[in-house]
Amino acid sequence: MFSLKTCAKECLPPVILRAIRSFHGGGIRFEGSYATWEEAASVCSGYDAEHILAKVLDAMLKVKRGEAVYERDSVLFDEIEYSWPVLAGLMWSAAQNAGRLNVLDFGGALGSSYFQNKQFLDTLSDVHWSIVEQNHFVQAGKTYFEDERLTFWSDIDDCVKALSPNTLLLSGVIQYLKDPYLLLQKVKSRNFEYIIFDRTPFVLDGNDILTVQKVPREIYAASYPCWFFGKQRFYAFFEDEYTVVAKFPSLDKANRPSTFEGCIFRKK
Repeated sequence: MFSLKTCAKECLPPVILRAIRSFHGGGIRFEGSYATWEEAASVCSGYDAEHILAKVLDAMLKVKRGEAVYERDSVLFDEIEYSWPVLAGLMWSAAQNAGRLNVLDFGGALGSSYFQNKQFLDTLSDVHWSIVEQNHFVQAGKTYFEDERLTFWSDIDDCVKALSPNTLLLSGVIQYLKDPYLLLQKVKSRNFEYIIFDRTPFVLDGNDILTVQKVPREIYAASYPCWFFGKQRFYAFFEDEYTVVAKFPSLDKANRPSTFEGCIFRKK
């Protein structure tokens, strides 16, 4: 059996990549087209993940202490901005399971989506929210935020074995993996009943494109390889085992012909 041991450490980009969602494309640029991940990575800068962790942790602790209402990728807000389709998908999953929600949030930082939706989750009879992340985020999560409902893992298989989550959430993360379809094949084999995507970039037509995303200095001076998926291939990848329940637009934008979308799959 393929093990996803330390998958977050090896595959996930730093949290700053998800921070761009707060800006809905403002200043974010996607440049070039590359044949391989290595070629794209060769023209990209590095990043200070520990520095990003410190920023996110500081912001999340302010939320925990009641000094801010909501945090997303180190940015504090005085009002929660909901992704209503994602929340609907989560509550729909719980409704199919007698009010019980059991989520694996892949790349969920220190619990942004969990705390974003907490007032709704609190109405459910039972909630288990598991975050799979890079090891240093897992350590911080366990130290400051883990409780009986929110847990942190660096290994998908360990999480699945311990808690048997039936819902997988991938929000703004799959496009930053070197081989996204390899990971999707592995998680598909774990037989999640529901898979929810959000903030996923698609080309308007044609095949997958590998480009470089450049983040402006006001967010964090960095650049990273990023996939834009061909819709036909992406959805065809799931059609043998999953049914599309819904598709919905996301708020993100790009400086190239594309669209950012989300979708909800259910196991056949």
